[in-house]
Amino acid sequence: MDPRLTLQQQRKICSQLGTVKLQLLYKASLHGFTVAAFHQRCDNRCPTVSVGYNSSGYVFGGYTQKPFNQSGEFVNDDQAFLFTIKEEKLIKYPVSTPANAVKMVNNSGPYFGESFVLLNSGQAVIYSNPGYYYNFDAEEMHGNNLNLSECEVYQVETKLEIEAPWRTIIWEPEQKEKLMDSIKNYKFAYSSVSQARILLLGPVGAGKSSFINSVNSVFRGHVTNLTIAGSSTQSLTTQFRSYSLKADRSGKALPIVLCDTMGLEEKMGAGTYMDDLVDILKGHMPDGYQFNPIAPLHSGTADNKTSSHEKDRIHCVTYVLDACKIPIMPAKMQETFEIVRKKVNLMGIPQLILLTKVEEACSLVKEDLTKVYKSDYIRVLMHEASSQLGMPLSCVVPVKNYCDELELEMNCDLLLLSTVIQMLRVADDYFDNISYLVSNMEPRN
Repeated sequence: MDPRLTLQQQRKICSQLGTVKLQLLYKASLHGFTVAAFHQRCDNRCPTVSVGYNSSGYVFGGYTQKPFNQSGEFVNDDQAFLFTIKEEKLIKYPVSTPANAVKMVNNSGPYFGESFVLLNSGQAVIYSNPGYYYNFDAEEMHGNNLNLSECEVYQVETKLEIEAPWRTIIWEPEQKEKLMDSIKNYKFAYSSVSQARILLLGPVGAGKSSFINSVNSVFRGHVTNLTIAGSSTQSLTTQFRSYSLKADRSGKALPIVLCDTMGLEEKMGAGTYMDDLVDILKGHMPDGYQFNPIAPLHSGTADNKTSSHEKDRIHCVTYVLDACKIPIMPAKMQETFEIVRKKVNLMGIPQLILLTKVEEACSLVKEDLTKVYKSDYIRVLMHEASSQLGMPLSCVVPVKNYCDELELEMNCDLLLLSTVIQMLRVADDYFDNISYLVSNMEPRN
């Protein structure tokens, strides 16, 4: 059976339910708009999501943890809710009287309280009566079009661990030392540059500053707070900062510089200006520059660097995304990323996606970080991030930052170090291209 719910709509619903997938049980256009067909395929199955569609283009329905039956009784379900999906946004209407959340009726389809019924009295129609155990706006929910063009019921299934990891990491102490040595001794194809400059871009709170702190912590041997990081609705980073990390206390610099900026926002006037971004990419932005919410750097400030060398430029742009927010990324934020990516593409700079907070997005990973590449849900989120930003899945890297820990954890370190290696490799691709261009330039007269 092919579900009518789009993959994005399914993910919107699943984002309310945890690490799950939807399995289609009943499709009225295939099995019949009859009560008998509904009960035959859906009774004693739970949890379920029931979805209605009408000719006005509305998609709406309800969720319950309780199995359907034909007892004629109300059942208690404090997790039940009704919903509608409008412009890819899910609007949720929680149950107001859990004791009457769902009624088990033998001559109707999914029956939520006394408020909402699909296949009412066995007909291809909707019963809608807001206020009886669920509060919703009928116009908002289904546009007052009560004729069903389709009705589907999905079983909610836990989907956590796949049999074999789809990417390989060696989770051993020796591997940590090997990765650290590889990073310390990394040499780029372009010999005139000893450090790759990685620009971190992402929404407020995605974890850019925390990532810098976390990588620094691995090499310092304890949890550090090199940058200001935390939870806020506004960016905690108000300056452009370049962090040249050290391999150890001796002061030897690592071959990577992590650059932090203000968080991107849906309205670019509230975040990093596009003109400021171009200056950063070209290496014209001085370290410590205070972002001006009124005017970009090039509008006349004396701080602007009029020229730059290759070592000052950005060699890789890494978009930092909160894994928990992938399913609900606003369309305007996706548009912002698209604008940024076009500018970065024009400058020939390679790009990565850093997926943070994977342990918060998936309970399996929270219990055991080594299962990050065995989590089907994390894989789905990585595919979604790849699709949203228009980049290959190979460019998406999951990571866990240090946030509330006081001591280092080996598995967390391994994931962070693997991410740094990937950044260096991507930057090296940029240097390979530079070397090729330089070697093929004709001598100028």
